Amino acid sequence: MHLSDRRPSLGLAILLALAVSAAQAQSAPAPSTSVPAPPADVPSVSSPAPASASSGPDQVDLQDIRNFSRVYELVRQAYVEKVDNKTLMKDAITGMLAGLDPHSEYLDKEGLQQLNEDTSGQYSGLGIEVLQVDGGLKIVSPIDDTPAARAGIKPGDSIVKINGRLVDAQNINEMFQQLRGKPGSKITLTIAHEGSDKLIDLHLVREKISVSSVKVRELEPGYAYIRISQFQDDTAADLEKKLGQLITKDGPQKGAVLDLRNNPGGLLTAAVGVSDDFLDSGVIVTTRGRLADANMSFSAHPGDQLDGAAMIVLTNNGTASAAEIVSGALKDNHRALTMGQRTFGKGVVQTVLPLDADHAVKITTARYYTPNGTSIQAEGIKPDIALADLTVNKADSAPVLISSEADLPNHLANENAKAATDIDNDGSAADAKLATSDYALAQALNVLKGMALRQSAASRH
Repeated sequence: MHLSDRRPSLGLAILLALAVSAAQAQSAPAPSTSVPAPPADVPSVSSPAPASASSGPDQVDLQDIRNFSRVYELVRQAYVEKVDNKTLMKDAITGMLAGLDPHSEYLDKEGLQQLNEDTSGQYSGLGIEVLQVDGGLKIVSPIDDTPAARAGIKPGDSIVKINGRLVDAQNINEMFQQLRGKPGSKITLTIAHEGSDKLIDLHLVREKISVSSVKVRELEPGYAYIRISQFQDDTAADLEKKLGQLITKDGPQKGAVLDLRNNPGGLLTAAVGVSDDFLDSGVIVTTRGRLADANMSFSAHPGDQLDGAAMIVLTNNGTASAAEIVSGALKDNHRALTMGQRTFGKGVVQTVLPLDADHAVKITTARYYTPNGTSIQAEGIKPDIALADLTVNKADSAPVLISSEADLPNHLANENAKAATDIDNDGSAADAKLATSDYALAQALNVLKGMALRQSAASRH
């Protein structure tokens, strides 16, 4: 079961939510990325007609029905504590869906309401995407500028205790609920970093988190940095606005780094829109499932915001779901090089099918395929250029008295030298600063410059 502190037992941030509301499912579908709630990202998928118990070779065995009824009655009569019928039926549905895969589940009214919070990027919590693994809670990724990220929580960390209580398979849902709470309320997480058995207590304060999913700036003149932290309703539009403003202010860019590290995913439509912003043509993604409505193909339209400038996509093990769609689309269309580590490998699509106004099931209805027809399910996308997850430090070196001709006494001056020119300002200091703060980004910028120089040379011939 994928989980997120933004919505109990939903985990939208690491899935592709092809969501429809109950009202929309009862009327003509109205695809839109601008309607805030409930989302309607693709045309509604009709619920399949129930199969007759006596039809087809895979008919329901009467003995199985008897066994279910007997277990139901035994639990009601013999379980140590009284369990009401409503709870038992909900748990039965939940168990049936949970047995399918980690992403299918039952949504009640609260879950449907919080689905809208996920897609709008506004919720109250810590800002972490959590996955249930072997009865425990493992961090998929922290979201930028949230209490979790500021506390130093990293992808792969495990939540061992919440407020001093051990997390186990029996209380996992209850413990997960505690990640949410009113803004200003306090919580203590006991975590273990990946590969370490040392436990660390983190004292956090929940916040009303309003995530802006896109940040754009120049790394240096002519080279843009685009950070997308998740894919929500307004991501594509926000990207177009902010990148457009940067180009208007600083001029056309020679290249750009698209940073999708630790991006847990989000909406399919947002991933398609972002991919389309950098592609002039070509398939972006296709989906295939058993229902006719689950078979879709999305293609790019003319208009590349960067006008073909060189691109690097940074990925790591926390790059998941919708972020993998963008990575695959740009990689397979030869629009960008991918760099970093293998992505998470979530290559399936969920659809929210309403049962009534207050209840729905989120069920896996399709696999998705990159433009080359590749399924990345459970395998991820391997980067074109692999980078280890490293940090670097500036090497200690003794002071150098003479580092160039200009340091020699009685040297001849350069007749073309401009006054007050600092010949030592060759860019290496800035490179060292970036490399020590973000090694992967520094490497991506260096490769990007080489790509841009090659494009520039090719255009002159």
